[in-house]
Amino acid sequence: MMPYYLGIDTSNYTTSASIYDSSSGKMLMEKKLLPVKQGECGLRQSDAVFHHVQQLGEVTEKLFSQFIGKLCAVGVSSRPRDVDGSYMPCFTVGMMAAKVLSQSAGIPLYTFSHQSGHIAAAIFSSGQTRLLNERFLAFHISGGTTEAVIVIPDSEKIFISRLAAKTLDLNAGQLIDRVGVMLGLSFPCGAELEKLAAENSEKIKGVRPTLKGADCCLSGVENICRREYEHGASKEYTAALCLAYVQKTLEGMCDALLKEQGSMPVLFAGGVMSDRLIRDSLSEKYEAYFAEPAYSADNASGTAYLCGLQHMKDNV
Repeated sequence: MMPYYLGIDTSNYTTSASIYDSSSGKMLMEKKLLPVKQGECGLRQSDAVFHHVQQLGEVTEKLFSQFIGKLCAVGVSSRPRDVDGSYMPCFTVGMMAAKVLSQSAGIPLYTFSHQSGHIAAAIFSSGQTRLLNERFLAFHISGGTTEAVIVIPDSEKIFISRLAAKTLDLNAGQLIDRVGVMLGLSFPCGAELEKLAAENSEKIKGVRPTLKGADCCLSGVENICRREYEHGASKEYTAALCLAYVQKTLEGMCDALLKEQGSMPVLFAGGVMSDRLIRDSLSEKYEAYFAEPAYSADNASGTAYLCGLQHMKDNV
């Protein structure tokens, strides 16, 4: 059986494609951020679709320039989450390309959610493949999602997930980007905000996350950071304050869920989880696993990995 599997993901901020070699465990990955104008905090879906159409050919050309072989199957992110009605127009670009490739090459097409791709990318890059055989808690923390799901092995699919907690307003990545843009940083702001926060020498005071059960509220944090900055706080302190709130919020959600659901491994995925300050704190407190930074932000590697696992499962 040919060991090569293509994954495509056209999320709201990144065009990405990956090839997974199941025989060696190696992953080829290419991706490109969608362009966002300076001072803006995101893209309209119509603009995201346009840019994906422009970029997907470029990304796949770079990917296949590194590849010699024949694909066995293609996987694609077709929807944001594994729930009825989950839909975003940007994913139709990847779906269209994947269908054409599948039909022209005569190879199977598998569809997955963007969230499942993030979870799979974290499993793959952390080396914790044992999680595929047990129940665990997964956080998907990004600009478009702030959720915790219970992940369970499935006899037909690789795994299924059940929503356990979520944000009731802003996503963590949205908060980081809004605070970052307020401080004059370029979108997406996560990496630059982390650098600023690392330079802060002042003690962060009064961080009290807002939780309703295991759900969280983050919109008030934007107001707190804005007020502190407008009253003379440094950029470094404001950045550190923002990230401290995200960290404490995730800790509060995780504590509530582990108390409610019982002890289990915890996996953190999504672009926000590439932040070293947040990762280090959570690592000290929980039996936690993280995607490697390159696999935290939006990418197609998790989709390629799932494609390989599903195809092998279907052909045992």
